[in-house]
Amino acid sequence: MWILNRLLIHLCVMKNFIKFSLIWYSQQFAIPFWIVGHIHLHLNNYSDWVELVLSLIMHLSVMAGFWLDWKNYNNKN
Repeated sequence: MWILNRLLIHLCVMKNFIKFSLIWYSQQFAIPFWIVGHIHLHLNNYSDWVELVLSLIMHLSVMAGFWLDWKNYNNKN
C-alpha cells in the first residue's frame, strides 16, 4: 500500500512540475518566439512538413501555458 501512496505522491509532484514548466515557458518565450517566428515565416518557404509540425507544437505549448496561467490567476482571485 505504501508503494501505491508513494507513486501517487510522485505523480502529483511531476504533474505540478510539468504545469509550472509549461507556464514558465509560455511567459518567457511568447513574445520573442512570435516576433522571431513571424520574421522567419516571411523569409522561409514552409514546404517542409517537419517545420510546420514543430512550429505548431511550439505555438500550442505557448497557448497551453497561457491558458494554465490564466486558470491559476482566476482561481486565486
